[in-house]
Amino acid sequence: MTEPHASFGVPEGFRFIGAEPGSAPAWPSPDAPDPADIASCVACGLCLPHCPTYRLTGEESASPRGRIAAMRAVSEGVAEVDARFMEFMDLCLSCRACENVCPSHVPFGRMMERARSQVEPLRPARQRLPRWLGLEVALPRGWLLTLATVLTPVVRPLLPRRIRELLPRVQPRELARRLPRVTEPTYGAARGTVAVLAGCVQDRWYRPVNRATIRVLERNGWRVVVPAGQVCCGALGAHYGRLASARKLARRNLSAFDGVDWIVVNSAGCGAHMKEYAELLGSSAGEPARRISAKVRDFMEFLDEHGIEVPERLPVQRVALHDPCHLLHAQRIHGAQRAVLGALKELRVDELQHGDRCCGAAGLYNVLEPAMADQLRREKAEAIRATGAPAVLVANPGCAMQIAAGLREIGASTTVMHPAELLDRAYGEP
Repeated sequence: MTEPHASFGVPEGFRFIGAEPGSAPAWPSPDAPDPADIASCVACGLCLPHCPTYRLTGEESASPRGRIAAMRAVSEGVAEVDARFMEFMDLCLSCRACENVCPSHVPFGRMMERARSQVEPLRPARQRLPRWLGLEVALPRGWLLTLATVLTPVVRPLLPRRIRELLPRVQPRELARRLPRVTEPTYGAARGTVAVLAGCVQDRWYRPVNRATIRVLERNGWRVVVPAGQVCCGALGAHYGRLASARKLARRNLSAFDGVDWIVVNSAGCGAHMKEYAELLGSSAGEPARRISAKVRDFMEFLDEHGIEVPERLPVQRVALHDPCHLLHAQRIHGAQRAVLGALKELRVDELQHGDRCCGAAGLYNVLEPAMADQLRREKAEAIRATGAPAVLVANPGCAMQIAAGLREIGASTTVMHPAELLDRAYGEP
């Protein structure tokens, strides 16, 4: 091991191939982490206490610094992409808590997606096939995802227990009722046209949240459209190294969302990803990608910027507030949701102890890395129960599934609710 790598804390057990720094990478990839991104990490260690996997394991290989050291070794050609490298990358939640505290502004989320694109060819077929079916076949094709959702009640008893406890129970009548393509404001002239991302998982498993989002925006004077040409945002594919597929979906959405004033997204992970379309697509997309990314707003961020009609009554008087990682760390949104909730008369908002920590959902992480995900899930559920609030606001479908399962596991009766549902009920809508 050479001194430069030792200074960056290369994790124990990482295999070197005896090449000199600067030689060709052992496993070249067009989407490998950019050497400039890797060089931006100075290994200061300020990220360590904020990394969920390092906090629970204490292992350098489970820290952002350790993972970047592994990426550096591969980039410089002194190590190869192998099973050990895959292990380091797979254990990461991609929660991006490290980015929030990094003084050097290391783009760790982007680096992780690229490192996972290096890993994907190494996976055995039994792992690649379900990922391909889910991320590249089902999610981009809404009708397939709808079919899978319709069949879920039939096949639920046959599913592994872990997946059964995560999947929400969907009312068949919800899937039969499509979202309205255009909703005109009923209270005066439209303030502008807002497009809503329906999403893939969000729309099939949490369509009532989408309906509530549309009604709240309409109530506040916006003309709301749900573009017919939109597809899955591509976030899950990108997070798991399938960048070519994610780029295809992003390009389709560039066309679908063109011509609106704003794009409102009620799922934290989707919003973070769409705000980074220009980065994902690079110079090939140019100005259209930058224009679309600049229009994307989180649901609560949008309401905070443009103001809301304060409802006269509330369905609950007290709520706990969960901050999804891709809202807090990736989009850097902390005050907007608190400002909107603070405007609601007599609503008490309880903060969670260690509220900046990941709940363990992280896309597919709660299925692929159950041991780590379960520890994080229990911590989050216990923190929510400790507030004593009857409901917790959660603005991300993956987090909603994970937290609901965690609350059931500890016997808590707390209701999981999206902020849009709280506002919608406060306005007196069904």
